[in-house]
Amino acid sequence: MIGAIILGILAGYLGRAIMPGKQEMGFFKTALLGIVGALAGFFVFTEILGIGDSEAFDLGGLPGAVIGVIIVLFIYDRVSR
Repeated sequence: MIGAIILGILAGYLGRAIMPGKQEMGFFKTALLGIVGALAGFFVFTEILGIGDSEAFDLGGLPGAVIGVIIVLFIYDRVSR
């Protein structure tokens, strides 16, 4: 559980760094965005596409988590305008 939270926070910061534009959010919003995005990426890659290990939530899932964060950040940016 703690590993998933740390992975989510890391994915949140990486996703924000990759996504163009300025996102004004603090640590807790970034952490929440990262966790939601990591869960979304985990679900899409393991359950829908069948890629990766559905039994473990580890650093191997970081690319999928970052992609999930970028998607969630894009949606958040469009909705919050």
